[in-house]
Amino acid sequence: MLRGREGDAGARGRDNRLFIDAVLWITSNRRLWRDLPLRFGKWNTAYMRFMRWNQSNLWRRLADNIGDDPKLRAAFENIVSYGDEWSLRIKQRASRRTSRQAYDAAIKHAAEQAQMPVEDDSTLHWLRLVVKNEALE
Repeated sequence: MLRGREGDAGARGRDNRLFIDAVLWITSNRRLWRDLPLRFGKWNTAYMRFMRWNQSNLWRRLADNIGDDPKLRAAFENIVSYGDEWSLRIKQRASRRTSRQAYDAAIKHAAEQAQMPVEDDSTLHWLRLVVKNEALE
């Protein structure tokens, strides 16, 4: 399961055991990937490999194929849980980014309609409030 695909020209992991140890360290300590000690290799490489395995559900398949060892099963269930948390965080960030882009586009459109510069959202907001209040008086 961990050997790589036949005929795949891509790079193969040099040390699966070191990578698994890195993942176990991250998931058991609930630390950020950039906090990964150097003895496990580059944190970004480990993170990218973790996410690829997570996206392909490899962690879940490994957890499902664990034998009767309760400690090993618990460790892999912890990895699966951690992977699910990270996937959710990525989806939430993408959603926030989309919302922010829509908000920025609406502000830009409103500024173009009002023929005001878009340099500062807070200034634009206050100018609109002043203009509205003057129109009401």
